[in-house]
Amino acid sequence: MGRVRLNVAERREELLRTAVEQIEERGVAQVRIADVASALGVSNALVLYHFSTKEKLVATAFAYAAEGDLNRLRGILGRRTSALRRLRAAVRWYAPTGQAKGWRLWIEGWAAALREPALREVARDLDQQWKRALADVIAEGAAAGEFDCEDPASAAWRLTAYLDGLAVQMTSYAGSLSRAAMLQWTDDALARELGLRPAELVQRSS
Repeated sequence: MGRVRLNVAERREELLRTAVEQIEERGVAQVRIADVASALGVSNALVLYHFSTKEKLVATAFAYAAEGDLNRLRGILGRRTSALRRLRAAVRWYAPTGQAKGWRLWIEGWAAALREPALREVARDLDQQWKRALADVIAEGAAAGEFDCEDPASAAWRLTAYLDGLAVQMTSYAGSLSRAAMLQWTDDALARELGLRPAELVQRSS
């Protein structure tokens, strides 16, 4: 039986999904156009028709993978509840023990971005979107008097930098920290940024 004929948009999405899988399995440096083509049983030429270079394929695949998590983050932050509850849910979801993006993929992307301008631009834009989304809700909660935070943008930067750093450690040295400890540290970091005691954060956001 032949392959199902896909339209352009469907084919492009299939290629991106497969590219993400191959990057996670092989790493950015080792993945080839041929790996993506072989996994789908198509020609290299078909992949190159949609993405003219490996660099463009990798950058677009990285953005594709991250967009799903950005949409999920926006959904959490857009819930009809207090800013504090939304922030804690988002930060715990984003943490290395949460259900956010595959951290191995992000770490691969950060490393490759040092040498690939196209991927660097994509990664920077996605990172800024994450920070803006968090900063907006921190500003909302501070304005409503839920907590104190004089500089929401800086707070969002510190939170994401802290969680990114933990993710690198947890991914590189699996099992070095328990899930319970990771969640406690995440709550502690958020509480510091919002001028709350950790126990107060938990009580008011539960």
